[in-house]
Amino acid sequence: MPVWLAVGGAVLVGVLTALQARINGQLGGMLGDGFVAAAISFGSGLIALIVLSTVLPAGRRGFAQLSAGVRERRIPWWMLGGGAAGALTVATQGLAVAVIGVSLFTVGVVAGQTLHGLVLDRIGYGPAGVVAVTVPRVIGGALALGAVVVSLQGGALERVPLWMLLLPFAAGAGIAWQQATNGRLRQRVGTPLTATLVNFIGGTGILVVLAAVSVAVSGMPAALPTQPWVYLGGVIGVTYIFLSAALVMHTGVLLLGLGTVVGQLVTAFVLDALWPAPASPGWVLQLITIGIALASVVVATAPRRR
Repeated sequence: MPVWLAVGGAVLVGVLTALQARINGQLGGMLGDGFVAAAISFGSGLIALIVLSTVLPAGRRGFAQLSAGVRERRIPWWMLGGGAAGALTVATQGLAVAVIGVSLFTVGVVAGQTLHGLVLDRIGYGPAGVVAVTVPRVIGGALALGAVVVSLQGGALERVPLWMLLLPFAAGAGIAWQQATNGRLRQRVGTPLTATLVNFIGGTGILVVLAAVSVAVSGMPAALPTQPWVYLGGVIGVTYIFLSAALVMHTGVLLLGLGTVVGQLVTAFVLDALWPAPASPGWVLQLITIGIALASVVVATAPRRR
């Protein structure tokens, strides 16, 4: 796959991630319980995946490969754990985005994803094997972190509790690991559809347990929202995890993460401009942040010269 096409797909992943963050954050705010919102989002995605995996021949073949691989121990148990990172991401969206906005949420994800992507590429954890940490890639990663620093100006840390920024950082690190793990699982089962299904089975199980604990402690939400669009987060999650598993072998973990960052930041700016959250940064800072993030991808994808 040409690099420009793979990076364009990575940008689309970022657009969908930002949309999902806003939708799940809104659902969590309406319900007053981020864990219940996350369980609903992941559960709806799991239902869609079960239907697709049953109807499509590729899904049936992939599930057969998965079952045989687990039974014969060709697929290790840790390749089945990507859903834990997905559960963390969706739970963080439900807990934080309604308060801090999509932009500040993306800031934390960018930092975690960039740093962890560099490490995973260097040790060869992703399906592309060891990806050299070249000077352009290091500069691209540094620019992405610079975008994080810029977006935290203007008193963001004074308006937002520290844990609300640490959770997205952890989610970003988890996303980088999830993308690499899903890419390796996709190689074993032959289709990203089955890799995505495995994620949603594990993530839904974790989130249902967390939602049950939350309901036991705080009680059931008063009523479910009647707006249909707040339940689309699961379907969007299915789409971008599927794309990530298919693209990571062509991009490496870091480059996929940087392309995703651009899509996230641009979409976050539009969403926060149209639908501001209480702690959203100003539009000037957001535009500067987007410019730096775009530069990070351009630099990281620059061809190497001898």
